[in-house]
Amino acid sequence: MSQTAIEKSVTPLALITVGGLALALVARFVWPSPAALAVGLTLSYAAGGVPAGLRALEALFRQRVLAIDLLMVLAAVAALVVGAALEGAVLLALFSASGALEARALGRARRAVEALMALRPETALLLGPDGELTEVPVASLAPGARVLLRPGMRVPVDCAITIGEGEIDEATITGESMPVRKTVGDPLFEATVNLTSVLEVTVTRAQSESTVARMIEMVTRAQAERAPSEQFGDWFGQRYTAVVLLGAVLAYGVLIWLGWSSADALYRAATLLVAASPCAIVISVPAAMLSALAAAARGGVLFKGGAALEALGEARIFALDKTGTLTTGRADIRRIVVLDGDENALLALAAGLEAHSEHPVAGAIRDAAETRGLISVEVREVSTVTSEGIAGVVGEELVWAGNARMVARMLAEDSALEPALVTLADSPETAVWIGRGPQVLGGIGLADSPRASAAPALEALRQSGVSRLVMMTGDRQEVGALIGEELGFAPEDIHTGLLAEDKLRLVAALCSEGRVAFVGDGVNDAAALARADVGIAMGAAGSDVALAAADVALLSDDLTRLAAARRLALRTRAIIRANLAFAIGAMMVLVAAALAYELPLPIAVIGHEGGTLLVVLNSLRLLADPIRADRA
Repeated sequence: MSQTAIEKSVTPLALITVGGLALALVARFVWPSPAALAVGLTLSYAAGGVPAGLRALEALFRQRVLAIDLLMVLAAVAALVVGAALEGAVLLALFSASGALEARALGRARRAVEALMALRPETALLLGPDGELTEVPVASLAPGARVLLRPGMRVPVDCAITIGEGEIDEATITGESMPVRKTVGDPLFEATVNLTSVLEVTVTRAQSESTVARMIEMVTRAQAERAPSEQFGDWFGQRYTAVVLLGAVLAYGVLIWLGWSSADALYRAATLLVAASPCAIVISVPAAMLSALAAAARGGVLFKGGAALEALGEARIFALDKTGTLTTGRADIRRIVVLDGDENALLALAAGLEAHSEHPVAGAIRDAAETRGLISVEVREVSTVTSEGIAGVVGEELVWAGNARMVARMLAEDSALEPALVTLADSPETAVWIGRGPQVLGGIGLADSPRASAAPALEALRQSGVSRLVMMTGDRQEVGALIGEELGFAPEDIHTGLLAEDKLRLVAALCSEGRVAFVGDGVNDAAALARADVGIAMGAAGSDVALAAADVALLSDDLTRLAAARRLALRTRAIIRANLAFAIGAMMVLVAAALAYELPLPIAVIGHEGGTLLVVLNSLRLLADPIRADRA
């Protein structure tokens, strides 16, 4: 029977079992009625004992597994045999009620992720060749189809904007609380919400291959994969169950040998069965793991199983790729050096020239001019000089922007020897020279900038117990050192000029020193991601390579979620330890009381089932602790 079917059947059976017990109690103590007592006990044993017994026997004979249900059913049958049928009914009622609450609680953890399915729209507005709109099922949309998105509509499938720009609420996918500005060419993820504008988009993935579909598949697979501690719990539970059964039989034999009556000896053996059952111990790990996986997924972090969650909590060395991970991956203006005029005039001229270029550096210059509210200089007759720069005409004068080769082409080397320009040329920044004819007017220094989330995330990792942070980059030494120093990396932990195989070699060397987590973009870092004890892909939403290569996927580009995910992993480990300590302690007390004193069977039942339920509820506290950047 599937887990979902079991969850649906447990609650009605538990209600019948508890109802039968209530009837039996009334018939026994309030309005004595032998017939009503028999009916109530029959209902309790039939609804609470038969299904559990069948499941236990199926597990025993088909899977060769001793299920804990078998202990409970045998204890109830033993109580019935010795004339303590009401006590057996109490056992079955509490066992059924506890099982129902556990099933509903753990089902809540699963549904916290599967609720994404409910966010997927069923229909979309398809744009025809002539611009006509047709409402069609989302499942029918194929890559290349054009779709209209009105404000307030959910994005039906993964797509890209072709016309328009606006703000998108991506909280369902990346966990990002603030709307994200999107423009032409930017990707949109299924189930996110278009907030402000009418957008025309082009489908990039079918619904079956969308980000949401892959998220659900990944998390479902993760919940099915067992962490090492869970595997040990299963191994322990099965063997311990056999020990408890043998112990109960042995206790029965010893008590008979000591002269006890058969009924008293069987009652004490049944009590021992209940007291020594390891339900709470066995459920301690999976309940916490499942809750943590669901909480992480709601915060935009996907784990490929409990093993990855455990590994993240155990990692003491974090190696991080620079470009696109610690930094934005795009150039930003760091400084402007002016020889003739002022900064704004130079920037306006550069923006006028770069308005005709698609180079990333050109985009950074245009963005900077727009941010300052500058009007770009109108440049005519613009032409591009491959690998050197761009030139045009303003008025009757030749103006240009480019690298050192462009300076040489314009015969402007002498003016480039000004001390301020030499300093810029010797810096780790990318220099763009702006000139008029054979005269350099100034220069603009650009460099990749650290993400706003990088510094607080690294500090949070240090505070969480990470002993070493390592930066890896393919950039030259000057560029890597600049970023590394800004983010507080130790000089010996800044590695530059690396190829993919160099990163793999470094990660392997770090693994010899302790548990290593590697954070990269999941594309050019695939080998290092796979080699680390736990590979973490940054900004993995929509990336097949990232989701395939990594053990953990951060769906957004917010690095503080990495620190928050580690905090969640550490808290999960603490809750598991607390669960195990409580469960083992409670079991030892109950067993000692059952052996040394005449512990009533109902008290053993309450102690056992109450302890199991408390362990589950303690684990479910993780569901109320979703990953949020502001709590990293």
